[in-house]
Amino acid sequence: MPKRKQLLNKPLVEAILELQWLVSPEQGDPHYALFLGRLSDRIKTLYPFHEPLPTAMIPQPVIKNIVQHRFRTRGNGWPLIQVGPGVVTLNDTDGYIWEDFGRRAKELIKNIYRTYPKPYELKITSLLLRYIDAIEFDSATNDTFDFLKDKLKTQIMLPPELFKKASVSKMPTGFNFQTIFSISVPKGSIAVKFATGTHHDKPALIWEIAVRSQENDLPIMPGGFGKWIESAHRFTDDWFFNLIEGELERRFAGEQ
Repeated sequence: MPKRKQLLNKPLVEAILELQWLVSPEQGDPHYALFLGRLSDRIKTLYPFHEPLPTAMIPQPVIKNIVQHRFRTRGNGWPLIQVGPGVVTLNDTDGYIWEDFGRRAKELIKNIYRTYPKPYELKITSLLLRYIDAIEFDSATNDTFDFLKDKLKTQIMLPPELFKKASVSKMPTGFNFQTIFSISVPKGSIAVKFATGTHHDKPALIWEIAVRSQENDLPIMPGGFGKWIESAHRFTDDWFFNLIEGELERRFAGEQ
């Protein structure tokens, strides 16, 4: 992988690793309570701040694959780990550095298998590495299609005949676009999404790049996770820098 520029003004909103496993719709996860306690005890040195979420009041088997507890490195700080029946996530934000995130992700997976009461019963259903980025952008005064083409090298077009009537503006006031492609290393899919929204209470263009493996595309766990996340990161990193190459990369690097 080519050496990347350090982005002093990186647009990252959040980096997320998510692991999901099968939970019985009738019984829930019978090992969840014990697993939660064991995992909490094992990670408390690095993630000592426990924060029950409102969803923690919802009992099993009503809830599954929804986080209920959060474990932070410091009060209101990041990175953090989230846990719920059938789901664990690792989340980081603007302090994200891949080397640290990747190390924490690998250690988290090891700890899941070390603390789950019957790890051989864990039937993983999904692995997801997802990056959310945002840049200030007001779609009320700027053309979203032009911005995507000029700044992110992404051209999306609608037939010009649609806008022949004077009552239809060519500038979208809202935008939401997603496309998904199959990939072979790691086996699974990569999704790219662009949408208008808000970030830090300001209008923004938000884009996501996510690699997901499910069912037969999953690596053998836990041993295959290290190669999986390294490959998934190489994909997302390459796509991100290809999209921002040029003006945006210079801006995020603090060169202009």
